[in-house]
Amino acid sequence: MREAGATAAQELAFTLADGIAYVEAALSRGLDIDDFADRLSFFFASWSELFEEVAKFRAARRMWARIVKERFGATNTRSMACRYHVQTAGSSLTAQSIDNNVVRTTVQALAAVLGGAQSLHTNSRDEALALPTAEAARLALRTQQILAYESGVTETPDPLAGSYYVESLTNDLEKAANDYLAEIDALGGTLAAIEAGYQQRQIQESSYQVQRAVESGRKVVVGVNKFRDEETATPALEKLDPEGERRQVASVRKVRAERDAAAWDAAMTRLEECARGDQNLLPTIIEAVKAYATVGEICDRLRTVWGEHRELITV
Repeated sequence: MREAGATAAQELAFTLADGIAYVEAALSRGLDIDDFADRLSFFFASWSELFEEVAKFRAARRMWARIVKERFGATNTRSMACRYHVQTAGSSLTAQSIDNNVVRTTVQALAAVLGGAQSLHTNSRDEALALPTAEAARLALRTQQILAYESGVTETPDPLAGSYYVESLTNDLEKAANDYLAEIDALGGTLAAIEAGYQQRQIQESSYQVQRAVESGRKVVVGVNKFRDEETATPALEKLDPEGERRQVASVRKVRAERDAAAWDAAMTRLEECARGDQNLLPTIIEAVKAYATVGEICDRLRTVWGEHRELITV
């Protein structure tokens, strides 16, 4: 959601709201909160505002613990832990002066570690231009390894706890996120809010305001609207092998031609029937995969039943 333009508070609120919706769905099927909550995990982005991002992750852990304990009645402390993966912000990377992206990614990765991320993905410096080269991907990996083994930031959990500034930011973000959650609840929950276009409108407006700030110069993007490098050189970029694409297409066609057509049809029929009811889809999806149905075919069959979500266009 942050990659689409959400603020830190919006990303925090809307991500946790999705988690609430998943928990409510599981509870409605008869599961106990402590039977599954310790296996839930979240996905956040990390931007370059170091202290705000650290505060966001700290607030996420605090908020999720309270939600699971107070809203859903969990008693197992493991159920209250907020487990999350972090990816550095791809949308912060610039096509201009791409070496600057290494610095951006380092700051973002540091924020994720200081905030308590369980796992981390660092983007490569050339991803604003193409898929990363092996060299760029290796440099992104080395960024993580230097932070992990040379910086000392992994020596203690929550190393910025007690800082007045960080604690204040954490409190402010938690309050702002809780205000969004209250609005979502007032709309009838996450699904109703999505159908009403609430989250999309909020993110759209935030993204628009950031872009205006960049174009006006109020928000500095180094190498783009300030401190431009007069002479830059684009390094060699990753190029896909057309022959590899042809081989993959041929392989899929071969599988379709040689698979048991009757078994495939039966599995797909059962998948569609299951999608029309309220049964667990996973066993029938596995059955379809064993019958050599492709991911595209499985998704097409589900679209036949459920249709396809279309975002509301707001002006």
